[in-house]
Amino acid sequence: MKDLTRKAVVLLSGGLDSATVLAIARQQGYACHALSFDYGQRHNAELQASCRLAGAMKVVDHKILCLDLGGIGGSALTDTAIAVPEQLADGIPVTYVPARNTVFLSLALAWAEVLEARDIFIGVNAVDYSGYPDCRPEFIQAFEQLAHVATKAGVEGAQFHIQAPLIKMSKAEIIRTGAKLGVNYALTVSCYQADEQGRACGKCDSCHLRAQGFAEAEIADPTPYRNA
Repeated sequence: MKDLTRKAVVLLSGGLDSATVLAIARQQGYACHALSFDYGQRHNAELQASCRLAGAMKVVDHKILCLDLGGIGGSALTDTAIAVPEQLADGIPVTYVPARNTVFLSLALAWAEVLEARDIFIGVNAVDYSGYPDCRPEFIQAFEQLAHVATKAGVEGAQFHIQAPLIKMSKAEIIRTGAKLGVNYALTVSCYQADEQGRACGKCDSCHLRAQGFAEAEIADPTPYRNA
């Protein structure tokens, strides 16, 4: 039996990566407090998935905070007037949500300070990803430094750790890792434009990366597709 006395805040979107990170945190012995965001995204199927995962993986607590990043716009994920691309393109795609991970980590840091937790887990990845600037090691390192000067706990000597265990892993490696830890990927939703039943489009960037990951991992893809 693991000693679940160390607390951690785990960012849980409901997607494949965040589910794997939650499993890793649990396996490492953390008492996990999951944090999700209703931020004005195009659909709430992934948010519903976060609730399923939180229940199935027995987190200590699961909070859903409401934000209105859609009020800022600038992303296909928060502005329905911007089409979700169905072709992989060079550069940072329009599915990038401005400063999203900075905002999410800031709120996770606030909750961690209240909980007296010193570890925050996030499922960013710098290998099989869409080119988002807030998924790189440089960003994680910079935010960890910020945490030490931006909080009462940090100023008083607490050491915060931003844990990004997937950051150097391919999507196939992530899936194999999660499978070994018992993650039920059928509970997850990754599609940028899933329907109300959580069925994937099979065409967007996220769907391509997910399908490729399962194929390379040689693990059956449990993703329900609209046109299957």
